[in-house]
Amino acid sequence: PVNTAASLKKTLAKALEGAAFQKRISILGSTGSIGTQTLDIVDACPDNFVVDALSAGTNVRLMAEQCLKYRPKVASLSTPRAAEELKEILTKSGQFSKEDMPNIVYGNEGIVEAATVSSADTVVTGIVGAAGLLPTIEAIKLGKDIALANKETLISGGPVINPLVEKHGVNMLPADSEHSAIFQCLQGVPEGGLRRVILTASGGAFRDMTKEELFRMCEEEKEAVQKKATTHPNWDMGAKITLDSATMMNKGLEVIEAHYLFGASYDDIDIVIHPQSIVHSMIETQDTSCIAQLGWADMRLPIVYSVSWPHRLKMPYKPLDLAQIGSLTFQKPDTEKYPCISLAYEAGRMGGTMTAVLNAANEAANEMFREDVGLGFLDIPTLIEGAMEGHRENGFKKEDVTLEDILSCDAWAREYVKEKTKNVVKKPVVL
Repeated sequence: PVNTAASLKKTLAKALEGAAFQKRISILGSTGSIGTQTLDIVDACPDNFVVDALSAGTNVRLMAEQCLKYRPKVASLSTPRAAEELKEILTKSGQFSKEDMPNIVYGNEGIVEAATVSSADTVVTGIVGAAGLLPTIEAIKLGKDIALANKETLISGGPVINPLVEKHGVNMLPADSEHSAIFQCLQGVPEGGLRRVILTASGGAFRDMTKEELFRMCEEEKEAVQKKATTHPNWDMGAKITLDSATMMNKGLEVIEAHYLFGASYDDIDIVIHPQSIVHSMIETQDTSCIAQLGWADMRLPIVYSVSWPHRLKMPYKPLDLAQIGSLTFQKPDTEKYPCISLAYEAGRMGGTMTAVLNAANEAANEMFREDVGLGFLDIPTLIEGAMEGHRENGFKKEDVTLEDILSCDAWAREYVKEKTKNVVKKPVVL
């Protein structure tokens, strides 16, 4: 809700309602990084938030603890076995009557059920990857606001999701640090006032290496690269996003997300490396003023704004101390060192189904690198580029993209990467 007269009126009206609100939320990915931090916010603001649904993978023990504490109406896990274990634990606890027991579901249908529980008005999408696409779409169709922590959903499904958001009049509220920062900076900026979006990047695990040092390490110390690429210097994030930060595909994906969220053209979206991760992103207005949002590297800050917008809740967090930080530095990213950035811009400018192929190819390559099947760090952008070239020659669709088109391209790109990987590794690939 930015960049239009209608959005300004909506923001003002909601702000004037006051902070004595209560939201009922569904959390997709409740046992992951985003989910557990969202529940920290619920704990800090019990008068403002009620948890109606939780979904997770196979972490049954943590899901059981969450169900006992928050007593959701729906609890979803990824497999029938995990769902059965959860039901057994909750039954043995003696804490639920037959009427109070959550509806325990599983699989893709279970995630959708958690996303569409009738009483929730906001869905926090903390699932990693394109798996969040379908439940997000179904929640939008029911008029639920989306606290978007799953960037892949919009990157893959932007051509389908944006028209649905407009049709159903829901709010798509960014819950990742960079887009939350841009969203906060745009509050009060009139229609036509945005000139440029400036995304900040930590630089990932290899930011202090030259291109030559990184390439040498990839050639001579592959195991060390594997370990370093999956360790983030600033943020506590999941494994997939940490590796995306090392390749800087994470930032490339955020460029595409910024385009879909804020309507900025790709020529007006820049990336700058900011090692301290204090300035979370900036905008430049038409008069060349720059507005930035600053804060500690704490994912709870963007999450809390996504579920409380436009209100400012008092939170028990450490205040920012600029004197303690001392200095803030910025530098231009090296696109030869980080070829994934250029690939993302290229896919974004092509639009249509190409961003879905970019995202799916990256997810597949990212997963195989982490599974240690023998894929090298520099093989990741090579495989993604190959998938994009293959799609350009056969199957690319620019206009009238449907959900079926996106899902088909997603599946094709994953299979492409799987097959091509066999040419660059010695042991078999199992996904």
